[in-house]
Amino acid sequence: MPVTLAQLVQHSALKLTVRAGQDRLATPVRWAHVSELADPVPYMEGGELLLVTAMTLDAADHEAMRRYVRRLAGAGVVGLGFAVGVNYDAVPDALLEAAEAQDFPLLEVPRRTPFLAISKAVSAAIAADQYRAVTAGFEAQRELTRAALAEGPAALLAKLAAHVDGWAALYDASGAVVASAPDWALRRAARLTADVERLRERPAPASAVVGGTDDRVELQSLGTGRRVRGALAVGTGAPLGTAERYAVHSAIALLTLTTERSRSLQAAEQRLGAAVLRMMLSGQPDHARAVAGDLYGGLLDAPFRLLVAEPAGEPDPGAEHPLHVFAETVDSAAARSGETVLTVPEGSDGSERLVVLAADGGAVAGACEAYTEREAEEAGIAVGMSAPTGPIAAAAAYKQAEQSLSVARRRGRALVEHEELAAGSVLPLLADDAVRAFADGMLRALYEHDATGRGDLVESLRAWLSRHGQWDAAAADLGVHRHTLRYRMRRVEEILGRSLDDPDVRMELWLALKATGGPAES
Repeated sequence: MPVTLAQLVQHSALKLTVRAGQDRLATPVRWAHVSELADPVPYMEGGELLLVTAMTLDAADHEAMRRYVRRLAGAGVVGLGFAVGVNYDAVPDALLEAAEAQDFPLLEVPRRTPFLAISKAVSAAIAADQYRAVTAGFEAQRELTRAALAEGPAALLAKLAAHVDGWAALYDASGAVVASAPDWALRRAARLTADVERLRERPAPASAVVGGTDDRVELQSLGTGRRVRGALAVGTGAPLGTAERYAVHSAIALLTLTTERSRSLQAAEQRLGAAVLRMMLSGQPDHARAVAGDLYGGLLDAPFRLLVAEPAGEPDPGAEHPLHVFAETVDSAAARSGETVLTVPEGSDGSERLVVLAADGGAVAGACEAYTEREAEEAGIAVGMSAPTGPIAAAAAYKQAEQSLSVARRRGRALVEHEELAAGSVLPLLADDAVRAFADGMLRALYEHDATGRGDLVESLRAWLSRHGQWDAAAADLGVHRHTLRYRMRRVEEILGRSLDDPDVRMELWLALKATGGPAES
């Protein structure tokens, strides 16, 4: 703690006497300053002990002293040291009464005590306090380092909370609370999600102070680059002191090291993951398991989902690439749940495609689905997800994911699961522009014929095909005689130059009618 007026009074060498303001001697002294100006306030910053001999002051003037003391108190000056035996043999009554009226600390300085001795005493006390703070900070740094190395971030937060006499919480890149200390701080930390989100939008390093009804919270971003990897929240009842500040800075450095893995390690993991994926896709599941080892081995022992993600459109050059944001979502979900996930970015900078292997029904797969519960344009990505599979069928799962991705792009969806395609109808797939163009070309001659008013060949063909070639039933649907329907079907064959006895022709015509006549909702 900084030196106080009480400590200066108790200093045996200074021989100071308290003449007023006895109840305010616990006030910290930031500096001791000598000024004989009639109005030294413009040169004060607050927290000073002002030392005077009243060389230019009329210390016997009651009104002048009232104004003088009021100005000092209003400027944050913590006390006045008045030298006796220089210009005044004793503290003038006018100054004493003014100090008592303001409850302003007034110290009598004997002639044998030079102002320099007081300044030295204050300076030495400040230096000693700073030394204690630095020493305490280094000790805190050692404790935090031992905790981080031995037990991880949760233990580090517990030590930090004890050092600052408050609480601490760690957030991941998505803004979710990863750990907190003490246990009761989890609920308090969860209320700061919006503040952490705003902090993440600023380049690292960034900080913010959030005031609450119960505490003061400092938020610090974690990360060494432009992208924020996480955040640290520290809540205390008062602003941090020097020692506490050292502890927080040490925690930031240690947490940054734990959350920001080296680029070489990331690259090595990605190369290993890419090798495991290539082996599975080439039909070598046993080799893939051997290479995966402990890093990915557990993922391959249970059913997993294979996802293929691509940008939904041209990414905004001023924003973070959508695949990078999606990858962070995957990594954050894996970190929070303790699940293993394999991510393989493709392209020179990982911005062309992202392949993800995640446990079926796990937190990562759930986070992917939650992230993509929007239109593709809004989410910035399109994702295709395979059915649950294992290493032996990885190649088939990859094709399923690509097929689902193609449908997602065509429908403007952010995520399509393979089960939708397998359990649904083929008709939504006819929405493709190429299919429509084929259908329009195949039926154009019939539509042109009907446009002349010489018959209703298109609707007659639709009714006949829907009744599987049953003349009476189709004619009844149209309200015409079956001979009229037979005539129309012969005209269809003549115009198209194709036989309706060919099942392939009937199939193509039926799909063409569906594609041009209002296919099912996608």
